[in-house]
Amino acid sequence: MNEVFARRLTGIAGVVAAVALIVEVPLYFVYSGPPPDANVLSRLLLGIVGLTSLALFATAFRELVRRTRPDYEWAAAIASATGLVYATIALVSSGLEAGAVIAADHPIDPTITVSGTYILYGSISRLLLGLFLGTLGYVVTRTGLLPRWVGRSACALAVINLAFVPSLFFGNTPAHFYAANGWGTTALMGAILSWWLLAVGISTYRGATGARAAVPA
Repeated sequence: MNEVFARRLTGIAGVVAAVALIVEVPLYFVYSGPPPDANVLSRLLLGIVGLTSLALFATAFRELVRRTRPDYEWAAAIASATGLVYATIALVSSGLEAGAVIAADHPIDPTITVSGTYILYGSISRLLLGLFLGTLGYVVTRTGLLPRWVGRSACALAVINLAFVPSLFFGNTPAHFYAANGWGTTALMGAILSWWLLAVGISTYRGATGARAAVPA
């Protein structure tokens, strides 16, 4: 894998993850009560695609750093590992929700009914995502591998995610902003991540053109 391919793969993975997550988030707000199974399973399927693509994004980013700035591969390894763990935790949460919905003989709201996902989607995910974004931002700002705004925005988002880690002390009402499974802790953070991924993915993919031009013929 050369630098051009690594940039393209990182960019494409980021865009695919972003599109899937952007479409997923609004589906959580279509129904005021327990949504039909089709709604829940559709949004979970989109989430699965998005999280798998995020795992690919984290892996490809590490490879990009290894190819261009091997002296910062240690930090890229931390970013990649925490990104993969975050995606895994969220995938497990999706599996728990999907299983509960499939097994139930009546519509349920898995954001409330499946209590095991409260801090998986909430505090645990916020901590892991904060570390992922913070480390990625550090690598980018130190190496100039991607545009400066990528590193700065990643660090800012890391701080915001970490601010939601204590939300596990504030109940389990999804309608509340700051709760273990509140819309601020989960949906808002997911929406912000998805739009950030879209911008970064596009920027990274377009950057492959400049990298290609720099490769000797």
